[in-house]
Amino acid sequence: MTMASMKNYLLRHAQNCIGSLGNMTRQPVASAMTIAVIGIALAMPSGLNVLVRNGQAVAGGWESIRDFSVYLKPGSSLENASQLREQILQLNIVETARLISADQALTELRNDTAFSEVLGALDDNPLPHTVVVRPNPAATPDALKEFQEELIARPNVDLVKLDTEWLERLNALLELARRGVWIAAVLLLGAVIVIIGNTIRLDIQNRRAQIEVSKLLGASDGFVRRPFLYTGFWYGLCGAVVALLLLIISLWVISGPVKRLVQLYGGGFQPIGVDRLTLITVVAGGLLAGLGGAWIAVARHLSDIQPKV
Repeated sequence: MTMASMKNYLLRHAQNCIGSLGNMTRQPVASAMTIAVIGIALAMPSGLNVLVRNGQAVAGGWESIRDFSVYLKPGSSLENASQLREQILQLNIVETARLISADQALTELRNDTAFSEVLGALDDNPLPHTVVVRPNPAATPDALKEFQEELIARPNVDLVKLDTEWLERLNALLELARRGVWIAAVLLLGAVIVIIGNTIRLDIQNRRAQIEVSKLLGASDGFVRRPFLYTGFWYGLCGAVVALLLLIISLWVISGPVKRLVQLYGGGFQPIGVDRLTLITVVAGGLLAGLGGAWIAVARHLSDIQPKV
């Protein structure tokens, strides 16, 4: 392909691209309503995904809920507790291990007014040394049960407090939320394809006479198809922009109440907004749905239009 033909090819694409946008602006109400519906459909799964991520962040990323405690036997020395912590840290299933000495635990309880009077009446410290273990996020409940049995078998360990049933419920809840987001994304993306396809189908029918004349003059299918594909492109892009605006506004509206709620519980949570991955996903989804819906409509209806000789 020569430079001149390449220039003409790109020029025709630019003309079709701008011309398609011009056709949309000549029907502002219908185009705006279509774009609004597309934007809402794209914003819903993205909003659900952001809400799930914010829920995980509010709960401390869910990691702290997976923590469990290893209590040493009464009379165990602090040195034995430190050695146990070092041994636990060497295991692949463990992410972090924190030692809480008996004196440290007693001091924390004495600062609580509910226990200060009771602990003040005791002569000795009844609390054991404790190792708080945070397992690796990839650790399964079955693996944690085996790890619990291994820890209990150690000579200085008195009790391992591990709620594996809660971990199973947590994993099931997270998996349900993730799959729910994916199902909503697929369904709503399909709805966007149908909306754009139906819009392009109506546009094809309204320009039927123009298409017949173009084909009668020798226009190829690619030449006739190109403006409708660019129309789908613009619908997808504009719908993605509307979806991002809806996400930003929605997050801004709920950010204040969420911050106040977290402050009441003494947290420092910062709401997660529209990050780069969300932006790319929404824009890519809108463009793919726009081009896909336009292509399906053109492939199905354009071949039926033939010039009458």
